[in-house]
Amino acid sequence: MTGLSAELNAALGRLADAEHLLVALDFDGTLAPFVDNPDDSRAIPEAAEAVARLLDVSHTTVAFVSGRAVDSLQRASQAPDGILLVGSHGAEYRFDGVDTHPPLGDADLARVATLSVALEEVSAAHPGTWIEAKPAGFALHTRHLDGHAENAANDAARAAAEAAGVPAKVRDGKNVIEFSVLSVTKGDAIRHLRDYTGATAVLYAGDDVTDEDAFAVLGDGDLSLKCGEGDSVARYRVATPADVADVLARLAELRAATGR
Repeated sequence: MTGLSAELNAALGRLADAEHLLVALDFDGTLAPFVDNPDDSRAIPEAAEAVARLLDVSHTTVAFVSGRAVDSLQRASQAPDGILLVGSHGAEYRFDGVDTHPPLGDADLARVATLSVALEEVSAAHPGTWIEAKPAGFALHTRHLDGHAENAANDAARAAAEAAGVPAKVRDGKNVIEFSVLSVTKGDAIRHLRDYTGATAVLYAGDDVTDEDAFAVLGDGDLSLKCGEGDSVARYRVATPADVADVLARLAELRAATGR
């Protein structure tokens, strides 16, 4: 194992003794490196193998929690049976093959349509950006732009949404800005997952600013893991998806050794 400090290894040992363990994981930037085309994103083999090992351990649930729409998350993660999927930062769920979508009324749908027009105009005016549609809003992707052009596109998107008079939750992420007519976060997703699974302890790993909402709802018996640089409330940090894979493999080893 590389990148595992003695403190982190000890924390994993304590977590492995949980009666029912929930391992909740962001996907892009955590299990998979960022790529130019999000459709080409895949978990690194070591991460996929570690997740498979965790799935084989009893009293252990694995969930992917992403800003992607749930269909996009399913395609990119190639999630095997047994993994719970949370898309759109907690607005969509796919549990045990059953989809739960956001409850959008006529007023919500009208706001989504207005957002669509406003953001498509922004994207057309900022070459290199593109719009990802989600059930309750949109994401403006800027990963092909330099810093100045990205900031200009983000500012234009905020201004366009405000000018359109659409109340929306705005999220800044890595090379993306998102607008949603629903105010849900990955923290809400973790609470729901904990209730759904009956988990007595949670590991959450993520790399982006939107993952901070999930870290913030974890308790003393849980484990928060930040992947990469940047300010974070997470207690532990590793550098790369390969290091996350090491953490998950070690946890699978320790969890299996408990005999649960």
